[in-house]
Amino acid sequence: MNTSIDFIEQRIIKAVHKLLTGKVNEILNEAQFYIPAVEFGNYESKDIVTPIITLKTCERSEKERIIRQDAYSLTITYSFQETPESQLYCYAHTAAIDKALKENTTLGGIADRAVMTERKYLSPKKPNDGEGWGVIISLRVVIGGC
Repeated sequence: MNTSIDFIEQRIIKAVHKLLTGKVNEILNEAQFYIPAVEFGNYESKDIVTPIITLKTCERSEKERIIRQDAYSLTITYSFQETPESQLYCYAHTAAIDKALKENTTLGGIADRAVMTERKYLSPKKPNDGEGWGVIISLRVVIGGC
């Protein structure tokens, strides 16, 4: 079923997909060393990473309530296979997302502002146990006129 209804939540997620596969990949490609690119779809390769994006509404400030803005909490979760470079990949992707957001705080006009609020790095419990590195990046996305 093809529908023309495009909910704000869908538009936010599409904008984040575009940011990650566009500007973030461009920033990573400019690095002096190899870093896996972001792709979405049914891919499995050591050359790409497919982050998981989750979205939920979050508590609005009094100001946001008064001027009728909605606030969303968005998390981008990366997992990397355990390699000597996995920790570096976490840091590189986080820095690239931070830089891309600073250059495009409105996610292409979808939001009033989107900012990174938290970075949580996940290390393996034990070395060489098959559990890789990961990072959970939290964003706060504010949408006006709601």
